[in-house]
Amino acid sequence: MSKKLDKENWEKRDSSFAFRVKIGDYEVEIRGTHEEVTKTIENLPALVMNVHKAMENVKPKTVATLTVKTEPATKEEPDAPSKSYPKITAPASCAVAVMRILETDWGKWRPRTVDELKDAVKANDLKYGSRELADTLNKLSEKGAVRRWNTNTGFVYILAERKSSRSGDE
Repeated sequence: MSKKLDKENWEKRDSSFAFRVKIGDYEVEIRGTHEEVTKTIENLPALVMNVHKAMENVKPKTVATLTVKTEPATKEEPDAPSKSYPKITAPASCAVAVMRILETDWGKWRPRTVDELKDAVKANDLKYGSRELADTLNKLSEKGAVRRWNTNTGFVYILAERKSSRSGDE
C-alpha cells in the first residue's frame, strides 16, 4: 500500500512542475510535467520570438519622444554683464515678470530652468525670492500659462502655446 501511495505522490508532484522567469518587462511561466516543461524551455527562444512578433502588432505605431537638453547653470562672475538676459519693464507682480521674461526671444528660444529665470529676474533688479518664484511658476503651470516638465537638470519652463480665439464657425 505504501508503494502505491508513494507512486501517486510522485506522479502528482511530477505533473505540477512549474518554471517562471522574468526578464525586463516580460514574464513567462510554464507549467506541466517536468518533461513537458523541460521540452518547452528548449523551444523557448522560438516561442519568445513568436510572442514578440505578436506583441509588435499591438503596440502603437507612432511614438513621440521629446528630448530637452539643458545646460547646467553656471555661476557668473558678479561684474559680468547681464546683457544675455532680457530687459523687461517694471512688472506689477512676480507672475507678470515671469510671463514678460518668457515672452522675450530669450524665453522662447528654449525651455528655461528655475536658476536661469532667477538670474533673469535678478538681472532686471527685481527682488523676488526663490520660494516666491517657485510658487509663481507652479501656479502659472497649473493655469496652463506655462508648460513645465522635468529634465535631468530639474524642471524647465516655457511659455505655453495659446490657442486661437477664433472658432472655425466664424
